[in-house]
Amino acid sequence: MIVAIPTLEERVSPVFDVARCVMVVELDGEREVRRQTLALHSPDPTRRVAALTEQAVNVLICGAVSRPLEALLSAAGVRVISQTCGPVEDVLRGFIAGRLSDGAFLMPGCCGGRRQCRRGGPGLRCRPGGPRRRRARRRNADGTGPKAAGA
Repeated sequence: MIVAIPTLEERVSPVFDVARCVMVVELDGEREVRRQTLALHSPDPTRRVAALTEQAVNVLICGAVSRPLEALLSAAGVRVISQTCGPVEDVLRGFIAGRLSDGAFLMPGCCGGRRQCRRGGPGLRCRPGGPRRRRARRRNADGTGPKAAGA
């Protein structure tokens, strides 16, 4: 299995779309076979995907990633594990040990470990059972309330 992790100063880069380099690690079970740093010269999403597929990357572990780029990666057969943060070496060890869902590796505000808020779209917020639609704030029948005149 080949894993890619975008890096920024020894940490997982917060946004893959603008990351300048990725650490590419080949794993044989839990053993690291090969490691290299790959520069990402182009911001173009198709070139970013091509750079990873040329290295036969199976898994991308990243912070945030745009939906269009995530769709391209998935279409190319790359599994995306997003909403991940922390020191790159710790994240890699966490991945190998199957512990990436631990709170220590989740980006702040990431739905208590369920990694699902970003997929819900605008107007959603987290709750224990997952995302839900926000209730529209309406004026009361008597004209008072959040959208009342003068409020």
